Amino acid sequence: MITRRTRPAPRPPEGTPPRAELARQARTALADAVRIARWAAGGSRPGTPPLAATALERASSELELSPGQVRSGWDRARLAGLVELHGDTARPGWRLRAWDRDDSAVLRGWVALFDAWSLVHPAPEDIESTAVAEAVEAVPQVLSLLQLSAGPVTVPALLDLLGQRVAELHEERCEVPYGPQPLPVPAEAAPTAHPEALVALLLDWALEGLAAVGALTLGSGHATLTPLGNWAVWVKLEQICVAAQSPAGNIEQSAADMLLGCARLTPGPARAEYRAWLAARPVGSAVAELLGVARGEDALLRGLAFEALRVVGAPAEPEVRSVVADPSLRPYALLWLAEYDGADPEDAQEVLSREEATWLWVDTAAAVADHGETALLV
Repeated sequence: MITRRTRPAPRPPEGTPPRAELARQARTALADAVRIARWAAGGSRPGTPPLAATALERASSELELSPGQVRSGWDRARLAGLVELHGDTARPGWRLRAWDRDDSAVLRGWVALFDAWSLVHPAPEDIESTAVAEAVEAVPQVLSLLQLSAGPVTVPALLDLLGQRVAELHEERCEVPYGPQPLPVPAEAAPTAHPEALVALLLDWALEGLAAVGALTLGSGHATLTPLGNWAVWVKLEQICVAAQSPAGNIEQSAADMLLGCARLTPGPARAEYRAWLAARPVGSAVAELLGVARGEDALLRGLAFEALRVVGAPAEPEVRSVVADPSLRPYALLWLAEYDGADPEDAQEVLSREEATWLWVDTAAAVADHGETALLV
C-alpha cells in the first residue's frame, strides 16, 4: 500500500470562530429542522413524516409553526441527515442522536445542507435546466472569491465572475471533438451564450439560496460570507489543495480514473482524495458519476465508488436508496444504508441475505482476479 507524508493541519483564516462557536451557530441555523425531526421521530405517532395533510396540521399545531415552516424545516432535516426515510416511516438519523453532544456531527449536518443549497431554494421554473446546472457548477468559484476577499464583495464583481465561468462551461458543452467523426446529421443550432439578464437572475437565485442555508448575508449591492460559510468554503479549498499536491493529480480526473488512482492508497489518504475530488464538483453530479462507475463491469471500481459515497454522506442517501433494486448494486447499497443509519461496519453485513452476501464475495473475488488487490479479501 502507498502512504504519503502528512503535512501539519492547516489553521483556519484569522478571525474564524472556534469550532464550538461554529457548531453553536449551526445548531441555531438548524433549530427548526431539529425540532421537526424530533417531533417526527418521537411524537404522538413516531415515525410519521409531517407532510401528509393530517400530520402537517398536527405538527404545525404542536410545534407552533406555520405549515410552510414545517415543510421547510422537514426538507432541511432530510438534507442535513437528521432523519432517514424508510418507505413511509421516518427514523432519527445518527446526527440527530448525536446533536447535543457532538460538534462534528452538527457541522457535518450543516455542511450537507450547505452543499444542497440549490435544493433548499429551487431555481425559478422559467429558467432552463441547462442554465441552472451551469450556474450550480460555477457557484464554487463565486464562493472562492467571497472567501478570499474576507469581506463584502459587490454584486457587479460577483456577476462578472459568474458570467465568465458560465460562459466557459457553455463553450465546453459546444466544443467539437478532434479526430474522425461520423457524417453530420441535422441538429439543433448550437446554443448561444446566456444573456446578461439571465446571468443576473442566476446570480440572484444562487445568492438567495446560499443565504437561505446561512452561508452568506446579503446587503445593499453586496454579499458577505457568514462565519459558517467562510469556514465551509475554506475547508473545501483546503481539500482541493491537498489533492493538488497528490502525485496522481486525481482531482482533475474522471470518477473512474480517480478511483483507480486511489486503489492502492491506505484508507486515510484515500478518503482525503475522495473529499478533495468531491469538493471540486457539485455534489449531485459527483454522486451521479460515482454511481455510473459502480454500474460498470469493473468490480474493484464498484466497491471503491461506494467507499467514496460514504464520504458524501447525507446528500447521497436518496440516490443510493434508488439503486437498491439493481441486483449488481444492491449488496453495496444495503451496506451503505446500514452504516448511514448508524450500524457498526462490523455488524452491517447482517442486513444482507445469504444470496446477497455470496454475490458480494464473488464480486470482491472478481476485483482481486482483475486487479490483484488481495487486501480486499482481508
